[in-house]
Amino acid sequence: MTDLEAELRKAVRGDVGFDVTSRALVTMDASNYRRVPLGVVAPRDGDDVAAVLEVCRAAGVPVVARGGGTSIAGQATGTGVVLDFTRYMNRLVALDPGARTAVVQPGLVLDRLQEAAAPHGLRFGPDPSTHSRCTLGGMIGNNSCGSHSVAWGTTADAVRELEVVTARGGRLRLGQGWAGAPDGLRGLVDGELARLRTGFPELPRRISGYALDALLPENGADVARSFCGSEGTLGVLTEAVVRLVAAPRARVLAVLGYADEGAAAEAAAGLLPFGPLTVEGMAADLVPSGAAAGLPRGGAWLFVETGGESESEARARAEAVVRAADVLDARVVRDPAGQRALWRIREDASGTATRMPDGTEAWPGWEDCAVPPARLGAYLRDFRVLLTDHGLRGTPYGHFGDGCIHVRIDFDLLTAAGIARFRRFSEELAELVVSHGGSLSGEHGDGQARAELLPKMYGQDMVALFERAKAVWDPDDLLNPGMLVRPAPLDGNLRFAVLPREPVDVAFGYPSDGGDFSAAVRRCVGVAKCRTTTAPGPGVMCPSFRVTGREEHSTRGRARLLHEMLAGELVTDGWRSTEVRDALDLCLSCRGCRSDCPVEVDMATYKAEFLHHHYEGRRRPAAHYSMGRLPVWLRWASRLRAAAPLNALASVGPLAGVAKRLGGIAAERDIPRLARETFSGWWRRREPAPGPGQGGDLVVLWPDTFTEHLSPSVGRAAVRVLEAAGLRVALPPTLRMRGRPVGDGRSRSAAALLTARRGRVCCGLTYVSTGQLDHARVVLRRTLDLMEPVLETAAPVVVLEPSCAAALRTDLPELLHDDPRAARLAARVLTFAEALERHAPDWTPPRLDRPAVGQTHCHQHAVLGDAAERRLREAAGLTGELSGGCCGLAGNFGFERGHFEVSAACAQEQLLPAVRDAPEGAVVLADGFSCRTQLDQLAGTRGRHLAEVLAEHLEDDGREH
Repeated sequence: MTDLEAELRKAVRGDVGFDVTSRALVTMDASNYRRVPLGVVAPRDGDDVAAVLEVCRAAGVPVVARGGGTSIAGQATGTGVVLDFTRYMNRLVALDPGARTAVVQPGLVLDRLQEAAAPHGLRFGPDPSTHSRCTLGGMIGNNSCGSHSVAWGTTADAVRELEVVTARGGRLRLGQGWAGAPDGLRGLVDGELARLRTGFPELPRRISGYALDALLPENGADVARSFCGSEGTLGVLTEAVVRLVAAPRARVLAVLGYADEGAAAEAAAGLLPFGPLTVEGMAADLVPSGAAAGLPRGGAWLFVETGGESESEARARAEAVVRAADVLDARVVRDPAGQRALWRIREDASGTATRMPDGTEAWPGWEDCAVPPARLGAYLRDFRVLLTDHGLRGTPYGHFGDGCIHVRIDFDLLTAAGIARFRRFSEELAELVVSHGGSLSGEHGDGQARAELLPKMYGQDMVALFERAKAVWDPDDLLNPGMLVRPAPLDGNLRFAVLPREPVDVAFGYPSDGGDFSAAVRRCVGVAKCRTTTAPGPGVMCPSFRVTGREEHSTRGRARLLHEMLAGELVTDGWRSTEVRDALDLCLSCRGCRSDCPVEVDMATYKAEFLHHHYEGRRRPAAHYSMGRLPVWLRWASRLRAAAPLNALASVGPLAGVAKRLGGIAAERDIPRLARETFSGWWRRREPAPGPGQGGDLVVLWPDTFTEHLSPSVGRAAVRVLEAAGLRVALPPTLRMRGRPVGDGRSRSAAALLTARRGRVCCGLTYVSTGQLDHARVVLRRTLDLMEPVLETAAPVVVLEPSCAAALRTDLPELLHDDPRAARLAARVLTFAEALERHAPDWTPPRLDRPAVGQTHCHQHAVLGDAAERRLREAAGLTGELSGGCCGLAGNFGFERGHFEVSAACAQEQLLPAVRDAPEGAVVLADGFSCRTQLDQLAGTRGRHLAEVLAEHLEDDGREH
């Protein structure tokens, strides 16, 4: 323990972390920059903050205040002690609806304030796209804005009073007037009145530099306002009194389509006289292909939100906007769900913009320049020319009504030549912005990205005045040095510089990242959508963070640790790192980040990759042998006809306890019971399908391990429904029968497939999830050999278990990227509902007319999609929405020793409440074996696969089912 750590532990009641994990988690924010701190402190109150500053001042160690870590200019990173306010100082202290004010601590997430204010018809005006995870302290530090700033202004407009601790221990209460100001500040202002009155451009989004003009007498000497946007360089915020605004009772969204973003930009300023709540713009390049259907025709769009006391009033305002706008097409959206879906496209742009259409990486750095709104179109034209001159690409989007543009640019920040071009472009763009009367920062602050260029905007004399102001507040330059004044170079401390230049030897193919694991890890840009503390509607990511609230259990936190592992500076033992292993231990491999993360970070794959290397040549945890090789144990039990005795042993408490201890299984869990007869055993002895099932398309039903040994009723039900729909069903064949080849595999007919004996096909899921990738490859190659006869036909492969279907769709081709058969099989995989929709489109399911509850399987949501399932449920009269999230069992995760509490907490988030609150007569749907097991063991409720529910209502054909 260092002397500094020891002194801090004595001085504060909060958490002090000088360990590798604590430091690695805060080396970066959402910017291009990286700085390694000495330690992290999570203070419990203002006294802790003052104590930290006292200890660090005595030691000459800098201090950086950090909220959600979503800053895009590098100001939330530091080399000294980082203050993390999200752990304890995250409360809403008070809310006064009459005065329309709230008292907040700096670590309070914006959405929590909005939720508390909403019942009173109030809200906090500014709302950045990171509203679900950004904190009020960070918003005040950066003077954040958001999409509604045309109506409600910036954070500085919403601040009334601030409680601040200065670097030298002063406790100040800042407001309007000089009463709470530090000594010397008024004298500085009085001596520079002329410069302060003439040196700041007039525009709605001027965030760059210190807001010293707020201290002018005609502006009320608003010290609190001048503190906003100071990026933690003047003092440390401990509490704030903020203003709330009345929220419109109704909102309507008008989406206006234009030919390109230039046309949209030209039109934006003309819409401001209509008093909109938002005027946001984005181009088609940032819209995922599946989301474009909800937008009107065009190559770019303006999102114009209007409000009113009633929906009719809001709609009338939206329609007035549409009539006044010269557009290609327009759509007025009144439905709140439809509005949320469209806003989600806009909010995710900060992540989707990090990849160009061809997959090239793009980065922040010039993320939020702002110009007068009337000049936005001209500025964008010049900006496009400058990009072309430098051979760069980027797609602008953002707050067109305020003249503020976001853009990620495909800078090469890995080579010396690319970094030099980044600097030249930055210098020239700064000059271009200033020539249009703009601000280098219009929302996210200057940080390290732009502070070096402030003389181009303000001139050297004004920048010198900024330095004098900093000296009044922080004469020792203790607070966030290198930001705003005396800045670090804009091309220094780049986070990519520490990564290996040669590709890392890995098992998966990482096709979207050119086979480069470093590029895969670089996907995480830190926007932190994974850090939401409430379930994201139908989404999944990130269940373990929502349970523990700790950064290392978020997708971003794990990505940061992997980044540091590759860097080798802080995490020094590479794939053997215990810090990375421990952070990944609570990753449920739910795959939610693969779809819910705007940049499609795939932590389940990264976890499997890490475990593969971490345990290479070493003894693994017991659960890897017991549950990771589950298909082997279940096949042996089947061959030995041991289901009955094993079930009997599992019901004897002491014997079951011994088995669970040996297998690394949680003591709280019941061991699932084996079926008396396997699904394939039933298949071999059943009667051939009569009637219509002989003439339809052939479908090959995949006998996954769970259906085969644990829930064969699902397989039997699926066969019955598929045949009732007129399809011919076969199980995968083997290439050999009784030791002899069965034909040459080329002339085999569909009839031969129907009679061929089943082989040991397996998706490899349990091996992959435990990182046993060598075993997985062996199993998958054998599966491909066995499936060759199927691949010679046009038959789809129907997989009933969502996790197995997802493994075949993704893990198979990514793990066996050198085998073309893998991609062919992956392309054949269909879910049960997809098979019916594509191959029996005229079939009508039985009509149930009952409500349905349950949960969409997390792998279904993330990899497969559930559109076909939704349509099938609707056709069957099953009403209601299934919940999102993750059931928490997640394959072997919830069964592993030490995971039960997290597993149960995940289930309590959405799944179990949905079942508890189900209407009378509701069908409980759970297509995944894990989901059904979790329901059974935690709620005593039987969940059923959709196939079982439909089969139960088919007319009986007289055969055994």
